[in-house]
Amino acid sequence: MLTARPDLLTARLEQAIGAQHVTTDPAQMGGRLAEDRGLYRGEALALIRPGSTAEIVECIRICRAAGVAITPQGGNTGLVGGGVPQGGVILATDRLNRIRSVDALNSTMTVEAGCILQVVQDAAAQADRLFPMSLASEGSCQIGGNLATNAGGTAVLRYGNMRELVLGLEVVLPDGQVLSDLNGLRKNNTGYDLKHLFVGSEGTLGIITAAVLKLFPRPVTRATAMVGVKGPEQALALYDRLRGQCADALSTFEYVDRLALQMALDHGPGCSDPMAEPHPAYALIELTSADAQSDPDQRLEGLLAAAFEADEIRDAVIGASEAQRDGLWRLRESLSEAQKPEGASIKHDVSVPVSRVADFLTRATAACHAHMPDLRVCPFGHFGDGNLHFNLSRPKAMKDADFLAEYPAFNRIVHDIVADMGGSISAEHGIGLVKRAELRRYKDPVALAVMERIKSALDPDGLMNPGKVL
Repeated sequence: MLTARPDLLTARLEQAIGAQHVTTDPAQMGGRLAEDRGLYRGEALALIRPGSTAEIVECIRICRAAGVAITPQGGNTGLVGGGVPQGGVILATDRLNRIRSVDALNSTMTVEAGCILQVVQDAAAQADRLFPMSLASEGSCQIGGNLATNAGGTAVLRYGNMRELVLGLEVVLPDGQVLSDLNGLRKNNTGYDLKHLFVGSEGTLGIITAAVLKLFPRPVTRATAMVGVKGPEQALALYDRLRGQCADALSTFEYVDRLALQMALDHGPGCSDPMAEPHPAYALIELTSADAQSDPDQRLEGLLAAAFEADEIRDAVIGASEAQRDGLWRLRESLSEAQKPEGASIKHDVSVPVSRVADFLTRATAACHAHMPDLRVCPFGHFGDGNLHFNLSRPKAMKDADFLAEYPAFNRIVHDIVADMGGSISAEHGIGLVKRAELRRYKDPVALAVMERIKSALDPDGLMNPGKVL
């Protein structure tokens, strides 16, 4: 075992991938030891940056022989501590950044795990196609991390999350073998669909090195509107109207509470209120079409006029230009960062059936205020697919540390309501370190046992991203 001699371990890793791609300097590892919000900070022997699948295989074999754990890490934009190392080495995938092929006719693209999401979006557009995954962190998050966390985003309503956007994977297993299943087939009934083991596994079962992604026709027209509503019940009625009459043209329906919007207005660069008067809540709506002859603005205007007559909305602004549409989106994309200047935040990434989202918001808000009357409830999210970011900002007079000490109490309040509604305590962020205990509390025991058997079968030594999920 090499664990007693880290210098021998790093020497072998340097020989395998080059000394310039191995560092033990804590200063150089920097932010890779901590998660985005600073709630968790780990430690590692080294940071390694292999540049190919073959180099990852060699690194895994070296670490396995030494009994050294590996924490795979992409853009390190996760929100549940899934990429925080618990000793061992950090294996960064940023050098695996090639787009291996684009098959426009088959509407697929084969990319390596370290490709930045925005680069993949741009490459699809160059082929006159769309890769629809869209996140606030798309300029820095990587495809491997998106897959490992089964990322969602603002277009799930129409296109699905990462699980629905991948056809095939290449994965280096914990024993160094390579699972090569980079097929671009829509139909492939040849036994177990193994890719679904690794999508959402947070690097605990292997390291995703490449993927075949689905592409779609590129929209050439779009209509974007911000709508003011009285509350979640009216927003749900509006969603039902638009979904029923627009079908797949409706690509986005995002709910934003006024407090959340106000934080974006106060702290988001370039953000301005699109309406003359404030409203209790808002919906960001977008229709898109690949038909150049379509007029989504006119269609959306007619639907919103009918919704106004039905008392489902109070006001609406339709972006009249690309700049105005981008301005409406800027409000939504600024929400997460805009909460930081307001002090500590307790975040819940939950989902319930779409039919229950309004009920959830009403019940959970009342229950949290009953526990802490001066609390600032700051909900927003992907209303159309049942995923809400039910975030709680500390009372203005309260210290951050005192507020964060209430995390377990608020988890119990919020997650019990979610469970009562048949929902999930993690809609798109994953489990990581933050929600391991919550998973044990709410997940079906049989499902947990099956997950543990899979983990034990693939990673019997427990060296792949230890301490995460299970």
